[in-house]
Amino acid sequence: MTVMMIAIRTKSMPTTFKMRYLCLFAVGLLSGCATFQPRPISPAGSLGAYESRSLGNPGLVKFLVANHVAWPGSGQSWDLKALTLAAFYYQPALAYARAQLLSAQAARITARARPNPSLSLSPGYDSGVPGVRNPWIVPVAINWPIDSVGRRGDRMAQARHLAVAARWDLIGTVWGVRSRLRRALLALYGARQTKSLRVRQVTALRSVVNLLEGQFRAGAVSSYTVTGARIALEHATLARQAQAGRIRQARIALAGAIGVPVSALRGVHLSFAGFRRFPRDLTRPAVRQHALLGRSDVRASLAQYAASQSALKLEVARQWPSVVLGPGYVWNSQLVDDSQWQLSLSLTLPLLNQNQGPIAQARARRRVAAAQFLGVQAAAVTQIDGALAAYRSALAQVRTADSLLGNLTHQLKSIRAQVSAGEMQPLDLANADVAFYAGAQNLLATRLAAQQALGALQDAVQSPLTLRPSMLQSAQNIPHPAGP
Repeated sequence: MTVMMIAIRTKSMPTTFKMRYLCLFAVGLLSGCATFQPRPISPAGSLGAYESRSLGNPGLVKFLVANHVAWPGSGQSWDLKALTLAAFYYQPALAYARAQLLSAQAARITARARPNPSLSLSPGYDSGVPGVRNPWIVPVAINWPIDSVGRRGDRMAQARHLAVAARWDLIGTVWGVRSRLRRALLALYGARQTKSLRVRQVTALRSVVNLLEGQFRAGAVSSYTVTGARIALEHATLARQAQAGRIRQARIALAGAIGVPVSALRGVHLSFAGFRRFPRDLTRPAVRQHALLGRSDVRASLAQYAASQSALKLEVARQWPSVVLGPGYVWNSQLVDDSQWQLSLSLTLPLLNQNQGPIAQARARRRVAAAQFLGVQAAAVTQIDGALAAYRSALAQVRTADSLLGNLTHQLKSIRAQVSAGEMQPLDLANADVAFYAGAQNLLATRLAAQQALGALQDAVQSPLTLRPSMLQSAQNIPHPAGP
């Protein structure tokens, strides 16, 4: 370190005035300090707040209205859009992502702050001078660091890019919350529809068993045939009973996806109308191209790379000497209250190293960030193309299943007419009912698979056609984790 110093001798000011000035200066520095306010977490209190959450919360109602969605009152149904907004309001995963974004934004305050000067006071007492009434020497010095070579700008740029990455991470979390909610709602829809078909299938199989038992008593069929029909009925009954448990599990999963206890869904009507449609707007090439450039993980990775660029630039700037200005003042009462003003300049000399290690590390981290970006983008290509192929294949299967169900419906009507005309037996109609409900279950499974493929495509492309920018913005701007 090199130090240059200039001293200027001046008349001294009264001692009392000096002390008063220093006291006022210290009070002025401390007046702008922040204070600590404890915010303890009570596990019992937070659990109680969670258990009391409901879909009728006034804050949630206001949030829905602010997003142009009317709160579904008594007797009305909650559709996917309304439930998605409720999940944005309550979901803890989003509260955590918002806190991460606030932390990254707070780091920008640190980055743009200028280094504080330091004050040193080292009074001395010289008792070796005879006849001096007040032999004190009071030197006061201030060390004032100066950011050189644009370091402050580089720090600010790095913090800004990291905050942008955190915002894109939050948007990715928003899509994840919506995806989880849609999967849970689709699972509940599938469980309910399957149970309804199972009930009708059991009814049809019971008719088959009753008719076969009558024929067995008449000697028209063997006991083997009746036993086979009974086994089929028992299998269908077990499957119907299992669906009740699946419905309960689906309701629990749906409540968890929203961020409320399952009791909050008691008495709530749900709409599944959206699962009967299979849109094709996400299969356009323009949607794919936009997704490859604008997905949240791609944009977040790109911002991380930009931050690594700024970090490297900052380390390169740090190879140049740091500058510290040191104005000082010495009050010497032994020399007839003479005073001295000093000005020093300190430089760190890059003799032993020129910051090669941190520069090499920052350059390596930039390479890592570049490789990570390429990997994220390549994974996005694979995910989007795979989701597109799966959805197109699922749509073809839905068309085939629809055609199959149409033929089964036509066959059932024909057999019913022939039974009414006496040309066929009631057992033929009961067997046709069983075949029809088996086909309906196949169609339902095909439709559910297609809806799952559609959900995967929506997650892959993250298109505004699925989730409008206004809803994304509303999910980001909830100021604090929602309460009960």
